[in-house]
Amino acid sequence: MNKLLANRWIKVLVFLACLVPVALLAWGFHKDALGANPVEKIEHDTGDWTIYLLLITLAITPLRKVANLPLLIRYRRMVGLFAFFYGVLHMLAYVWVDQGFDWPALWKDVLKRPYITAGVVGVTLMIPLAATSTAWAIRKLGGRKWQMLHRLVYFSALAGVIHYYWLVKSDVRKPLLYAGILALLMLYRAATWMRKRA
Repeated sequence: MNKLLANRWIKVLVFLACLVPVALLAWGFHKDALGANPVEKIEHDTGDWTIYLLLITLAITPLRKVANLPLLIRYRRMVGLFAFFYGVLHMLAYVWVDQGFDWPALWKDVLKRPYITAGVVGVTLMIPLAATSTAWAIRKLGGRKWQMLHRLVYFSALAGVIHYYWLVKSDVRKPLLYAGILALLMLYRAATWMRKRA
């Protein structure tokens, strides 16, 4: 399995797979096949994929250790950047397509609606992570500082789950599922940290 993960074409396939959701949305928009409310469809799908990819990013570290697949680490940065990409698309769909860059109305919405506040926080927290995802940034910050900064991903994922939970209001099964997965991933990290301390 590690030999397969070392194949550069697998990385290309993962890259293309991460582009599939946005390609399907673009095709659906072009063909007018996104339903009665295409803006809502784009907002929901890009939001879902932001959370999916954030959780996959967080799952890579425990999976590579439990399954003894160290080369999985090669894919974490790319998946994390795609999570940011979909988060930006999600926010753009709201700010640009839905609200037409009406900044006073947007600011009022952010202050009035907690789920929008949580979503904005989640995407904003990903900005420094994306900006420091290069090898140059790791060298510049130093390994320890870089690791501390990139722990913001935990709070970004949490903000995303809260955003989704507050948004749906009635059928909360999906956000609760995401919350459960996030809790398990964080428990794994907490247990690893406690073992190291011991």
